[in-house]
Amino acid sequence: MNAMRSHNCGQVNESLIDQVVTVAGWAHRRRDHGGVIFIDLRDASGLLQVVIDPDAVEAFALAETVRNEHVLQITARVRPRPEGTTNSDLPTGMVEVYATNIEVLNRADPIPFQLDEEDVSEAVRLRYRYLDLRREQMQKIFRLRSGVTKYFRDFLEAQNFVDIETPILTKSTPEGARDYLVPSRVHAGDFFALPQSPQLFKQLLMVAGFERYYQIARCFRDEDLRADRQPEFTQLDIETSFMNEEEIMNMMETMIRGLFKAKLDVDLVAEFPRMTYADAIEQYGIDRPDLRIPLTLVSVTDLMQDSSFKVFSAPANADDGRVAALKVPAGCEKLSRKEIDSYTDYVGNYGARGLAYIKVNDVSAGRDGLQSPIVKNLSDEALAGVIERTGAQSGDLIFFGADSAKVVNDSLAALRVKLGHDLDLIEGEWAPMWVVDFPMFERDEDNGRWSSLHHPFTAPKVDQLEKMKTNPGDVLSRAYDLVLNGTEMGGGSIRIHQLDVQKSAFEALGIDDEEAEEKFGFLLDALRFGAPPHGGIAFGIDRIIAMMSKVDSIREVIAFPKTQKASCLLTDAPSDVDKTQLRDLHIRLSPAAQAAKAEQSAEAVAE
Repeated sequence: MNAMRSHNCGQVNESLIDQVVTVAGWAHRRRDHGGVIFIDLRDASGLLQVVIDPDAVEAFALAETVRNEHVLQITARVRPRPEGTTNSDLPTGMVEVYATNIEVLNRADPIPFQLDEEDVSEAVRLRYRYLDLRREQMQKIFRLRSGVTKYFRDFLEAQNFVDIETPILTKSTPEGARDYLVPSRVHAGDFFALPQSPQLFKQLLMVAGFERYYQIARCFRDEDLRADRQPEFTQLDIETSFMNEEEIMNMMETMIRGLFKAKLDVDLVAEFPRMTYADAIEQYGIDRPDLRIPLTLVSVTDLMQDSSFKVFSAPANADDGRVAALKVPAGCEKLSRKEIDSYTDYVGNYGARGLAYIKVNDVSAGRDGLQSPIVKNLSDEALAGVIERTGAQSGDLIFFGADSAKVVNDSLAALRVKLGHDLDLIEGEWAPMWVVDFPMFERDEDNGRWSSLHHPFTAPKVDQLEKMKTNPGDVLSRAYDLVLNGTEMGGGSIRIHQLDVQKSAFEALGIDDEEAEEKFGFLLDALRFGAPPHGGIAFGIDRIIAMMSKVDSIREVIAFPKTQKASCLLTDAPSDVDKTQLRDLHIRLSPAAQAAKAEQSAEAVAE
């Protein structure tokens, strides 16, 4: 194979019996059995059992000094394993190799954790990430990741897409999150921004006539972190010309369906269901519902408007209020008061001030068959309406949310998912869907203006152009999100390609001509020179790999991730830089920044 080894560990099998092989790798485990030493040798291809007999005097003496993670080169003869010692779980499990020579290529200090330990803290794993990545599970994840990106490239190249890189140092433009800024040494006081996405450049590539573009793109967002967010992440970025949303979604469905078949041998549904944004919010409280959970929200706002129970009637009569019910199937009425209280605490994390409920003991008995502290506060008509509208049967449990629509939607959407998992209500393994017909704008109450729900380059529905001037809140966009198991896999839209429409969108967002020219002048200029109709989509590769690997955090599928505080424990970044560097960049830390750094350093020492 090469000068260092003739075979990979995982290649040694029955076909090589009686042959001499040279292998190299790490000592995964060393065992001393009554004078015979066994070493499980590991390389990227797998494990191989090595036997060292005292008769091989020099090899045996050296093997006695071997410890876990020493790097070894071993020359050995392949032989069948003795009867009763084979391991069918390993490709090499039918053979072992009898060592005639061992060379220690490098020794390893005692490692801070064993690779087969399961209770290692994430902080330790990230501090020694190069050791963490040696673990079999991590190796599998990154081989899957490599295979997924190769599949994407192969699929798109076959569809005549062109891989084009876009700039990393670019102009700061508003895209919903804070930019990472890079000071310019040459242009004093000016800054580049790291791209939140290649959005504007891929639109310019459509103007340039490439028609089909893709890129495995690195993106950067300075935002608060969660399990599914990182300050730097990877997305599959796609843009096309002369295709409408139906054609784009159909092509992407084919790609994702083929990916899951090729890499997981999973057959996703032949046609992904589609749901409007309005229906998703109404029925699930969220625009990325997990369809594996057979629970839905039911609005009962109108039933509570005349109620004397102010907890329900106040939001029912408020302009932004909502009262919704979430029916949980029979058997859940056995939930204890303590368990229900725990769900009350849970929805409190989403702003809910309480969680009312009704246990349906006997639906045929009317009011007398219902058990809850709130029953006495509701009229017979309201109770009957709730039972009819939710379709409740004996044994069901009904939870209620009553507050602003946002609080009700956020809290019941989260409760729905938690109940689905806690009560083992999940149906099936994979549930993809498209969410379409998003509003083009949403109200930013803090600033008293409209903001883009996706980004300001999303095209409106063709029959709603006039609404942008009269009632932006009613305008629907040509956007579409692909959701899988309650996680957004990717999102895209048809873009605005006409200058007057783009200006109208800016006007609706409160961006005047001067601001538009300052921030987006290069795009507006491009739209003057024959921009084709175009649209695209971007998929979060980290999220896709996390779902396919069935891990909870995208940190598990990024080779060298940041912590939830956006720091790298491995390299201790971000860190101080030399004052000379700051001077060259025309930067001086303010007293407030210096004080904040001192405080953070003290906190780090305390931790």
